[in-house]
Amino acid sequence: MNAPKRYTITSALPYTNGPIHIGHLAGVYVPADIYSRYLRITGNDVAFICGSDEHGAAIPMRAKKEGVSPRVIIDKYHAIIKKSFEDFGITFDNYSRTSAPIHHETASEFFKKLYEDGKFIEETSEQLYDAEADQFLADRFVTGTCPKCGNEEAYGDQCENCGSSLNATDLINPKSTISGAKPTLKQTKHWFLPLDQYEDFLREWVLVGHKKDWKTNVYGQIKSWVDDGLRPRAVTRDLDWGIPVPVEGAEGKVLYVWFDAPIGYISSTKEWADREGKDWEPYWKDEDTKLVHFIGKDNIVFHCIIFPSMLKAEGSYILPENVPANEFLNLEGNKLSTSKNWAVWLHEYLEDFPDKQDVLRYALTANAPETKDNDFTWKDFQDRNNNELVGNFGNFINRIVVLTNKYYDGVVPTPNEFSELDLQTLTELRAYPAVISSSIERYRFREGSQELLNVSRLGNKYLADEEPWKLIKTDPERVKTIMYVGLQVAAALATLSEPFLPFTSQKLKNILAATSSDIKTNWNEIATKEVLLPAGHTIEKAELLFSKIEDADIQKQLDKLEATKKANEAENKTIEPQKDTATFEDFTKMDLRVGTIVEAEKMSKAKKLLVLKVDTGLNVRTIVSGIAEHFKPEDLIGKKVTVLVNLAPRKLRGVESEGMILMTETPDGKLVFLNPDEDGVTPGAVIS
Repeated sequence: MNAPKRYTITSALPYTNGPIHIGHLAGVYVPADIYSRYLRITGNDVAFICGSDEHGAAIPMRAKKEGVSPRVIIDKYHAIIKKSFEDFGITFDNYSRTSAPIHHETASEFFKKLYEDGKFIEETSEQLYDAEADQFLADRFVTGTCPKCGNEEAYGDQCENCGSSLNATDLINPKSTISGAKPTLKQTKHWFLPLDQYEDFLREWVLVGHKKDWKTNVYGQIKSWVDDGLRPRAVTRDLDWGIPVPVEGAEGKVLYVWFDAPIGYISSTKEWADREGKDWEPYWKDEDTKLVHFIGKDNIVFHCIIFPSMLKAEGSYILPENVPANEFLNLEGNKLSTSKNWAVWLHEYLEDFPDKQDVLRYALTANAPETKDNDFTWKDFQDRNNNELVGNFGNFINRIVVLTNKYYDGVVPTPNEFSELDLQTLTELRAYPAVISSSIERYRFREGSQELLNVSRLGNKYLADEEPWKLIKTDPERVKTIMYVGLQVAAALATLSEPFLPFTSQKLKNILAATSSDIKTNWNEIATKEVLLPAGHTIEKAELLFSKIEDADIQKQLDKLEATKKANEAENKTIEPQKDTATFEDFTKMDLRVGTIVEAEKMSKAKKLLVLKVDTGLNVRTIVSGIAEHFKPEDLIGKKVTVLVNLAPRKLRGVESEGMILMTETPDGKLVFLNPDEDGVTPGAVIS
């Protein structure tokens, strides 16, 4: 790490239309927190900034659905999100909200500055309009087919399938999410930021200036946008929820959320600086400040094209040094979805695993979607905890602390002459701060987490090779040196784990009694300091850093997801429309009778078909039924069923079927018989 520097770190403002889930954590907040914690403990001036995004179209949509005002929605979810972050240990220097007066004021001033400087284009254009709702359809109020990838559920501002940023008028076969009606086009006036005028600036700044140091997924998306040719982008919307456009002739219009939201980083910094008695401007206007945006891949265009163009147009702000966007995290093979409740919600996780914040941090970091979409599974979560945290990190610390207390009453022993292995182990240990720093500074947090585990592997291997529990009987003086070296590894872990496992780091520091000023270890000192825990220092008793997660705990989470899956299937299941009217005479033509299944077997080479012999009272006849995936043949013998006996015969795979068994399907997709299974009902009984 070079000389201390000033950093402004931002992480994407979460929408207050729902809680935080693991996709948000893996993509944005955990890596941003690792980076910010690392910068602080290596002596840098850091402002880690975030807040709730409360002006997106998703907010009033949620409010309409729940029958409340948007204010009720934002207050509810802002509180849940803020508390979840605090309980999880995300160390924002300030967490604000875009409904705050300071943000309305900052965003309005930013717009007026660009307006007065002639940076906008004012245009009257045709926009989608829902006549039934008497409302223009901006952003999430309209869905349709994405013109880029063909996804039929794209929104009017973005396709969540391919990540493309869209205008509502780009959609193919658009539909209003308010009324379901097909919208029409209606003229309206808006202000546009002419992005095409910033193409040369963007090419020079990103495509030339950051070709080597920005992630390929980020660079590639920017290049694609610029190469396709940029067009003016509307920065206002026809909505009744948001920041009113602060110019005359803009009644009934608000600032576009993607103009308003990134300015939230600036207003949140102002709020923090005012509270702390600092000057906010150096964090946004001093060229010596490094600005880094942590986002998901769906926000690349906004943070790398639109917001930088806004900053460039304003003229006094610094530009981001890097935008290390992550790809998406899926859950058990399916895309995370707030609307479908297919997620692991942070506040619910903290209720189910109240002492395992670091386990989730580690699992999400070790499986981070840094270069491609990754999949979170509860089994992988369990394995990483039990095998890597408990079996590796926790095992080493427990052994070294237990043995120190057992042999020396918790006092760090004075070492004797160091062996070649001792010196090699200490040399390797001193290399790790630079190795982990390199990973973090290159935004390779997954790599960094594994290098951290390599430190505890170093300690485990050292103890396994030296076997102090055996030597204590034959060479106790040698054991003093072994334990001393092992305790230096433990002390290094207490500091090196802090960005990745902050709760564990503090717990380990307490166990090692390494919180006093004479013991406190600086990150950089691990590489240069000969002694981290001095001889004569007394540590505390052993305490488990991690505990195993049992199969029952995991099954509970899987059962919760299964219930969600079934609920979604039931909700999405469409009710068959009523068929054409049948007369009484039509109905009387059907001969419905009770039958008993007397034989059943699977049809050869047919996955879904069973061949049944059914006693109808009239005769025993063959009926082919597509129920093989729901019932075993042997379970059907003796089953009473309802049979349409006068259905015209037809051949199915060469077998003539002489009737139809009546069944229905439950909401979760299970087939059930329309069952006449009552005592005294015999085959041949007529159903009328």
